[in-house]
Amino acid sequence: MRRSTTSRSGSALLAATILTTPALAQTPADSPAGATTAPNGANVDEIIVTGRAQALYRVDTVTSGKLPTAPLTSPITITTITKELIADQGARDAQDIYRNISGVTVFSYAGVTARGFRQEENFYDGLRGDPYAGFSVPQLFNVERVEFLKGPAGMLYGPGAPGGLFNYITKRPSREFSARIAGIYGTEGRKGGSGEITGALPVADAAGRLGVFYEDGNQQRRNAASEILILDAGLSFDVGIGELILQASHYDQDLQGNRLRGVPTDDAGVFLADRRWNHNEASDFLRLESTVLQAKLEGGASDSITYDIGVRWNDGEENQEYHEPRGLFDSDGDGLVDRSIREFRDQTRAADYLSIGANLVWAQNFGSVDNRVLVGGDWFRQSSFFEGVTIRGRTTDDPGLPTTLSLSTPEYGVTDPSSYIRPAPSVTESTQTRWGLYALDEVTIGRLIATVGARFDRFEDVNDLTGESFEDEAVTFRAGLVYRVRDDVSIFGQWAESFEPQGIGAQNPLAGGPFEPTAGDIFEGGVRTDLFGGRVQSSLAAYQIKRTNVLQADPRGDVDGDGVDDSVAFGEVTSKGVEFDITADITPNWVATFSYGYNDTRITGDNGGGGFSNNVGDRFANAPENQAGFWTRYQIPEYNLAFALGGDYVDVRQSLSGQKVRPYTVLDASIIYSPGPWKALLRIDNLLDHTYAASGFIDRTGHFPGQPRQIFLEVSRSW
Repeated sequence: MRRSTTSRSGSALLAATILTTPALAQTPADSPAGATTAPNGANVDEIIVTGRAQALYRVDTVTSGKLPTAPLTSPITITTITKELIADQGARDAQDIYRNISGVTVFSYAGVTARGFRQEENFYDGLRGDPYAGFSVPQLFNVERVEFLKGPAGMLYGPGAPGGLFNYITKRPSREFSARIAGIYGTEGRKGGSGEITGALPVADAAGRLGVFYEDGNQQRRNAASEILILDAGLSFDVGIGELILQASHYDQDLQGNRLRGVPTDDAGVFLADRRWNHNEASDFLRLESTVLQAKLEGGASDSITYDIGVRWNDGEENQEYHEPRGLFDSDGDGLVDRSIREFRDQTRAADYLSIGANLVWAQNFGSVDNRVLVGGDWFRQSSFFEGVTIRGRTTDDPGLPTTLSLSTPEYGVTDPSSYIRPAPSVTESTQTRWGLYALDEVTIGRLIATVGARFDRFEDVNDLTGESFEDEAVTFRAGLVYRVRDDVSIFGQWAESFEPQGIGAQNPLAGGPFEPTAGDIFEGGVRTDLFGGRVQSSLAAYQIKRTNVLQADPRGDVDGDGVDDSVAFGEVTSKGVEFDITADITPNWVATFSYGYNDTRITGDNGGGGFSNNVGDRFANAPENQAGFWTRYQIPEYNLAFALGGDYVDVRQSLSGQKVRPYTVLDASIIYSPGPWKALLRIDNLLDHTYAASGFIDRTGHFPGQPRQIFLEVSRSW
């Protein structure tokens, strides 16, 4: 891997608590809604008057389970955020949509707490290869929809956390012409624009797509700003044996005053500094540049056999200079901490990914029995490079070292990073290789649907500098059952497994290694409905997830007398919970959604001395017991107007240092005016300007503050 000498990028680390911004949208041709006539006689059929929940906010088919399946016939719980919901909410990045998913809350950056477990892995179109590094949040401009598969997914996707995974479905070219331009202006100097166009090309059976997104502005923290550029293009062809889709995307993000940590708090969760306090200097930055090329071939050998083959390549680099908080201290002896020690870090992370996946589905009826068989495989290789310099400051402001920073009256510009005495950088290079083969069978007999599947995985990790390597294998299973009580009511249950390889640094034979992967399994059951012609859709699920083989220190110490304390994989964590989601058309012009998640995640087996990652006592950090969200939207078709109000509640939590993260409720509102092809969206985030922490971290860096009140206006035109 190489370190780039020039890299310019931009991204907005937006707040973790933006809720919905429902907007008017055009009625699909097959929508149950009819056209409405305004008082002046103009046709305003862009207003959805009935069935909006079914037409826009739910999907007929989910694909992240590898077998395309209607939600009512699937034993897997998958939450889908559609492109209409993304647009209606004015969502720009992934953090804007988390609250739509029961059981999911913000942890840090692009990471979430999912059913009690920290989760940071993202898939794109079913393939590994996230174009965003660990400290950059995925943007949504070129995303068609987001599917979140809840619970262990090892049989379908290989290694991963047991709480679930995100699958971002990207926008593709369409032979049907459409175009859209938009401009945005808001508080904090926010401004930008976007444009996209798709349609048939003057070549037989071909289509193209072009898109560009640009936005910049200040962030809510001092010295922090963002600039984002996304370029997106695609081509699709009928090549006889199927549809070939080629896509190229470039991401350029430039974040000033990053990487952002939290704001210090006391043990009761009260901020010790203004929520806009920033530990970074104005000269600090985080720059990400990433390019993705992807190809997919989708087709069918016959009416009963379909297939898809995908290849995804990514080359990305993230450069950052920032001042890391390293501890609070009392500078004037009054017994109260008032300043922060800082550490300067200059880091480069680069990664090349290559991901290949293939699936084949055979569907055949045998009398009264319908059968679908999925066979597939995937291969993934990631080459990673890291180079970093760390310079620790002291409680005294010494020349050549980062200065301390006051919590109440911070003075920026006193320190000059170019004057720091820099040690030699530390460098690491590594390669990860993963491949797996799997098969899944789905059998339908009358109203009973049964699925069973298995997967074999092989994985290898190599330290490219030392030559140290580790390889192992794993087998995971999945089984599910659905019973259609009625056409619009189903009962479901599933059991599934997951695994995560232990880190290569923990495989020392002198410490008892190598160790089996961390394992996970889930038992889940519930009921789903699609009542009143789709106007009321709901899901109720209860689950238990166990995570086992968690590596911990052996309480016996150095068992073999070889001078190295041993480890043992006998830790266990149990997550139990209930989730409820409902979307309803209350009247032809009034729609509402509500989601609720209860979760209790605890350590149920350990070495008596802790050693768990992300735990606080016997509980886990940033895992609320209760979380709820709602939005409700009322439209006035004759005036092309809609009004919306949303809310988000997150229960009390604990940070990684055991500090309280106080519960919060945040409200958002919007007004939408949509005459014909034009649309104006006025949105207010954090309507009451509530001060709160979106999540906790560690005591020296504090809690991540939620975004203060922000207002923006977006005007767009569609063709």
